[in-house]
Amino acid sequence: QVQLVESGGGLVQPGGSLRLSCAASGVIFNFNPTSWYRQTPGKQREWVGTLSSGGSTVFPDFAKGRFTISRDNAKNLVYLQMNSLKPEDTAVYYCKTVHWGTDVWGQGTQVTVSS
Repeated sequence: QVQLVESGGGLVQPGGSLRLSCAASGVIFNFNPTSWYRQTPGKQREWVGTLSSGGSTVFPDFAKGRFTISRDNAKNLVYLQMNSLKPEDTAVYYCKTVHWGTDVWGQGTQVTVSS
């Protein structure tokens, strides 16, 4: 069974940092692109960034310079490092990968940026 599990969310003050983890079972991250998304109530899910199987990353403008994505192949983990967090970064964050052409999503982890 293919499964993704996010962790590392929580409450952080504006300007702070947080690192989210995405653990996989049944799928190997370094063979597939992995993306992070976020969603707030009443809004569509928003793309946060993508790590290719080759290790390159791409981000939307709001994440450039603040967010990074990395991978630990030995542990089969993907990380989303978020710095200089803003209240508008508050959302549920999801990781997604592709397995045999099918998108696989985690259950999400809540990130709240508030003083």
